[in-house]
Amino acid sequence: MTTMTKNVDCCSQSDTHDQLKEKCRFLANYAAELLGCGATCIRIEKNVRRMAQTFGVNVEMTLLPSHVIVVVWDADYTHSYNCQAKPVGEAINFQRNIELSKLSWRVVEERLSCSRAVELYGKVLSLPRLNKWLVLLLTSLANASFCRLFGGDFYAVGVVFCATLLGFLVKQIMLEDKIDLRITTVASAFVASVVGASGHLFGISDTPELALGTSVLFLIPGIPYINAGSDLFAGHYLCSFSRFMQAVLLTICLSLGLCGGMFLMQMKFF
Repeated sequence: MTTMTKNVDCCSQSDTHDQLKEKCRFLANYAAELLGCGATCIRIEKNVRRMAQTFGVNVEMTLLPSHVIVVVWDADYTHSYNCQAKPVGEAINFQRNIELSKLSWRVVEERLSCSRAVELYGKVLSLPRLNKWLVLLLTSLANASFCRLFGGDFYAVGVVFCATLLGFLVKQIMLEDKIDLRITTVASAFVASVVGASGHLFGISDTPELALGTSVLFLIPGIPYINAGSDLFAGHYLCSFSRFMQAVLLTICLSLGLCGGMFLMQMKFF
């Protein structure tokens, strides 16, 4: 969703205004999309300024936790447009993040016009996400590898693989149904911890505590924590605090789900 205000001279040529408006709208929507798919503020600024320089305009941005405000001026600072855009989704999407960054470099290297950039931008947004079954399998293998890395035996590795498989599947299903991410995290951690406790319950592993501890590692919000630190050092304090608090809330939800699973399985906390 984009809103726009303008500051123009009514006696100027309408083509110039239309072109400036198109560039402003594109840059605002582009920045909002990057913000929504998990890019850091400094990456958003660099990508947008890179394209704005190619388009022959001057740009100023204000990045907020849930909005992006972009002001585009012509080369002579005579006319300006002010656009506000809001990210449509909140799910981190590495593939889209990469493709959007590639688009900014393509605009520079090929000296693309704004209309051509808008066309390519639409193609990037239409790209499907990675196959969810492949993501499910790779996530389960990666989390099981963490268990082995921390010293878990192969029985514990198998338990963690099954726990991650079921827990992440629950997360995928709930997110597809548009259920709140925090509730989804609690439910996913609960399922993963119940399965992860099977090593204790059935005595099938010599390192059951590692199986339980690593069964919920796939839910740790590492990217929001990293982005919060990056935004802090870049001087974007509002975005940094927002992302940090989002990560903290997800960590609390993860802990609630883990504790709930341990309580159900009648395991001691200490």
